[in-house]
Amino acid sequence: MMKLNKPLVLSSMALSVTLALSACNDSNNSNESDNNTSIVEQENTSTLAHYLNRDIQDDVFYFVMPDRFHNGDTANDLGSENIAISRGGFDKTSKSYYHGGDIKGLTDKIPYLKEMGITAIWLTPILRNQAVQGDVSGYHGYWVLDFTEIDPHLGTNADLKRFIDTAHDENIKVFFDIITNHTADVIRYKECHGEGETAFSDGEQQCEYKSLAQVAAGDKYTPFVPDGMENLKVPSWLNDTKYYHNQGDSTFQGENSIYGDFFGLDDINTDDPEVVAGLTEVFKDIITEFKPDGFRIDTVKHVNIEFWQAFSPALVEHAKSQGLPKFFMFGEVFDGNPDVLSRFTTEGKVPSVLDFGFAFAVRNVLVDQKGTSELANLFAQDVKYRDHDSDENQLLNFVGNHDFGRFAWYLQQSEHNYVEAEKLARLTLAHQMMYFLRGIPVTYYGTEQGFVGDGGNHDSRQDMMPSQVASYNDDDLLGTDKTTEDDNFDQLHPLYLALKEMAEIYQAHPVLRYGQQQVVHSNDKAEIFAVTRTLPSGEQYLVAFNTANHTSNANILLSQNVEKLIYQSGAAEGNSQSNQLNLNMAPLSVAIFQLSN
Repeated sequence: MMKLNKPLVLSSMALSVTLALSACNDSNNSNESDNNTSIVEQENTSTLAHYLNRDIQDDVFYFVMPDRFHNGDTANDLGSENIAISRGGFDKTSKSYYHGGDIKGLTDKIPYLKEMGITAIWLTPILRNQAVQGDVSGYHGYWVLDFTEIDPHLGTNADLKRFIDTAHDENIKVFFDIITNHTADVIRYKECHGEGETAFSDGEQQCEYKSLAQVAAGDKYTPFVPDGMENLKVPSWLNDTKYYHNQGDSTFQGENSIYGDFFGLDDINTDDPEVVAGLTEVFKDIITEFKPDGFRIDTVKHVNIEFWQAFSPALVEHAKSQGLPKFFMFGEVFDGNPDVLSRFTTEGKVPSVLDFGFAFAVRNVLVDQKGTSELANLFAQDVKYRDHDSDENQLLNFVGNHDFGRFAWYLQQSEHNYVEAEKLARLTLAHQMMYFLRGIPVTYYGTEQGFVGDGGNHDSRQDMMPSQVASYNDDDLLGTDKTTEDDNFDQLHPLYLALKEMAEIYQAHPVLRYGQQQVVHSNDKAEIFAVTRTLPSGEQYLVAFNTANHTSNANILLSQNVEKLIYQSGAAEGNSQSNQLNLNMAPLSVAIFQLSN
């Protein structure tokens, strides 16, 4: 019989989450609350490999929107000095306009990210945009006009190269966010736009979608480029309307999800072999010039799968020819269904995708208090991702982003009316799941400073630098008395310290990065969820999470014996005998054990 509450090495997270976990204990568990300290045994520490040769499964991602991060050069706040279409749109008081953050500012903060354990920085799109469409600006980067230069609001190509060099000097990778589905909204249709004043989509259909059958029968729109806008796009072939679908606005259903305009943005005809070749060369050139370590690909499910079958392998091979042997790409497929997601990593030949299924399941379990069987059901489908060059361990885990909204906001909106301490504990546990379950962790910027937001899209894109947006500044941030009106780069914030420690644990134990995962305990209630992670060598860990706000117990059958406790974020006590573990866990906590034959 083995007691599993022996003291090991006190970690930094003890200071950051003890208060939150203690506050979540019910009155019957008051004796346990005194022991809610995180402990770590770092016996398997491995040196982080050089970025050029580092496997993607060794990385910890930070997803950042440069315009909302830090302003390193106020001279570029208004954008281009000589290209009118890419100038303006700057208003620090509006959540939908440029705020002045830039690449120089991001470069200045690399030490802040490195100290947090970040090894890969993923930026929202940084290529030159149409600065304003209607009453919204292109601060987010998804309205590209020029695929050869950085948006002037963010700096210059030289600034970008300096940022990449600085990150690489610190052994941090850089990932670009790229778009092949569409360009900025320039093309108009005579039948619905007329030839008068330029109008942009506000989220409603301006031009009813015309199906493939209608187009084949001759019922089609007449596309045109307004006077003075004929040569806006770079490379120049993108200015020809024949390279676009021109079928009206998508409703994101059926075939129009692929062939329709995404909120009016010009939908590129990726069925055309000339377009496939042209876009492949565009992004080969970007790899050649800037040497990024990989791409996140936007709106993957809105492009025909044949495009990805040609595009993805070509870019990976080109990157290798440029001295980037570990160049990696992952796509955005906004869908929680593994059947949909896995199609793009197998049939579509995209190396990986963001795991929306994971994000939905964690939200169901930790926000809505659904049973941990939600997680078990998701992971039971992991086999769908396995093919000759990828598997579920290469999926990108996240729990919040710029479209989905922040996890803290979902907690804020919950019918369970969580107090701040429990919000902090649940947010922390969500990220522990993100780090310690299969897949690669991606932290959304501002999470480490307790950002909450008011929803998705513009409402989840707060400033790390002092903000002037009223709807941002009225948020009650978690773990701090600050607001977004303050400068928020506090390296003593409890969530910053918690995420720093998660990265240390993740990097110290290869089994947490490469181990094959098997669910060994789940429930139809909010209680303990447990998995084993096993390396080919036979090394095996047990990772257990208590998703309840009370102490929980579980009897877990194992194929190996419990050898020692590696880590806990709250009191974990149990008896192990004959490969069976009787485990008691503190509320909203995680415990990691090393097993042995």
